[in-house]
Amino acid sequence: MLAWMNWTPSVAIFFSVIATILAIMTVYEIVSPCTERKGFLPISTTRGDRLFIGLLSAAYIHLTFLAVSDITLWIALAVSVIWLLVLMRWG
Repeated sequence: MLAWMNWTPSVAIFFSVIATILAIMTVYEIVSPCTERKGFLPISTTRGDRLFIGLLSAAYIHLTFLAVSDITLWIALAVSVIWLLVLMRWG
C-alpha cells in the first residue's frame, strides 16, 4: 500500500515529526484556544497560520540551500527551526 514511497529512516522521522507537531498543536488548540493577533507579519494570524507559514518557509529555505550551495542540509534545518521559533513567537 505504501510501496510508492521510499521509506528510509530519514523520511519516516520527517513525517513522524510533522505528525507529532500537528497532534500537539491540535491538543494545544483544544486546551487553550487562540485568537488572531498581529505580529511582524503583515496579516493577523493564529498559531495554526504561523505553523503553516513556518513549514512552508522551511521548504523554501531547504530548496534555496539546495539550489545555491553544497552546504549540508543540517544547516538549512537549523535555520528553519530558528525561523519557525521566531515566527511562532513574534510572527
